[in-house]
Amino acid sequence: MNTKKYFEANKKLWNAWVGIHAKSKLYNLDGFKSGNTSLQPIELKEVGDVKGKTMLHLQCHFGLDTLSWSRLGAKATGIDFSEEGIKLAKSIGDELHIDAKFICSNIYDIENHINEKFDIVFTSYGTIGWLNDLQEWGRLISKYLKPGGFFYIVDFHNIMWMFDEKYKYFKYSYFFNEEPIVLENQGTYADGNADIKAIEYGWNHPLSDVINSLISNGLQIEFLHEYPFSVYDVFPDTVKGNDGFYRLKEMENIIPMMFSVKAKKSE
Repeated sequence: MNTKKYFEANKKLWNAWVGIHAKSKLYNLDGFKSGNTSLQPIELKEVGDVKGKTMLHLQCHFGLDTLSWSRLGAKATGIDFSEEGIKLAKSIGDELHIDAKFICSNIYDIENHINEKFDIVFTSYGTIGWLNDLQEWGRLISKYLKPGGFFYIVDFHNIMWMFDEKYKYFKYSYFFNEEPIVLENQGTYADGNADIKAIEYGWNHPLSDVINSLISNGLQIEFLHEYPFSVYDVFPDTVKGNDGFYRLKEMENIIPMMFSVKAKKSE
């Protein structure tokens, strides 16, 4: 499978999205600059205290979560394959005098850019669906963790990527296929009215593949959690609950919409 063309197309897409997302209500860049965190209660609770710890943030987009962890005391490094994303992340960090490092790299190429190991490897919300090889993903996570360090992911459940575009019926397989799912999108997940139309390529991964890619690379699973809601309003036809979270209309609390995993590397 020639994945290079898929990653190049996706990188072009993400480069185009950066400027749109920086102005979007979802990312609320002005609020972030005023001192708000971009992190959600789930990851804040489950990751815990990061003060003084080194952190590698995979697929960081334009860096708000990386910078938020830095504000909490982490020595954070964010990577992303989007040149425009990393450029903006560095600019925001410099403007706000936040000590964080950013590297432009495809996740599968980070061995060309990073030699150090970290206390925490972190990734969140809309990440693994852009990756085709979770075994290699797991190997890299394990490689970059210090002994006793941990990996944490919180992401949308892959059941959410089985639906048709209107989220009314299952269209795509729960299981991994080498050939990507091809979607033509109008707008972006952060701004559905944005004047942009593009093709994206992605892959669905069952939870078993996520877990086994970590176990087979020497990590010990500390927990797997599933959540019947989304913390972000990025899916069509959702209902906002009293808790502030979003659920698919007429499927409230029936299906998992997100999951989180914490996995530790032995001492």
